[in-house]
Amino acid sequence: MDVFTVFSIIGTIAFAVSGAIVAMEEEYDILGVYVLGLVTAFGGGVIRNLLIGVPVTTLWTQGLLLKTAVVAMTIAFILPVRWIKYWRRSEAFFDAIGLSAFAIQGALYATGKHPLSAVIVAAMLTGIGGGMIRDVLAGRKPLVLRDEIYAVWAMAAGAVIGLGWFKTPVELLILFGIVIAFRMLSVHYKWRLPRRSLKYALAQSIHAGEQQSAAAVESNEEKGDHS
Repeated sequence: MDVFTVFSIIGTIAFAVSGAIVAMEEEYDILGVYVLGLVTAFGGGVIRNLLIGVPVTTLWTQGLLLKTAVVAMTIAFILPVRWIKYWRRSEAFFDAIGLSAFAIQGALYATGKHPLSAVIVAAMLTGIGGGMIRDVLAGRKPLVLRDEIYAVWAMAAGAVIGLGWFKTPVELLILFGIVIAFRMLSVHYKWRLPRRSLKYALAQSIHAGEQQSAAAVESNEEKGDHS
């Protein structure tokens, strides 16, 4: 079993369970659990394949990964609630494992066949694509676009692999640990990318406009009383 397969299995288990747990939180039935779990585990890879020109039908040749995902989701579905609560407490950690594994897997998939930019995009989409589709299907705002630094670590993994800085299985395992560590640090210290919220600013401007209008009305009424 090569390192590519190892990372694929790790990422598949982590994301399949993640999708299954989200489906149960949203009170989906067992079919919804399997659909959301499969989408989370394989959605990023499908998007990646579309962008780098790999036939999407290669998904159906991944029998081992599909079986692994089904087994992982089935176990998650029948687990006692208290065990699921333990998993929820460590959700960010398992999500970081899936992110790291799939980012490295996606980068390895594109390395040697495409330019550096494509390797970075492949790593990012493989790492975050499934989670984005999961959140959309669950009616949630995509976590990766609003939470602590997330996609950046997948892009960084793709960059260093594309540049050839990490090649051997041992080096890739070290990179796997580094990405997990940085993701967990960003969760612990709440590192975020710069953001600009127009929601509050627009609300403030509307409120200020209403105050100005009310003041103008009062002023006109006072002038009318004096006349």
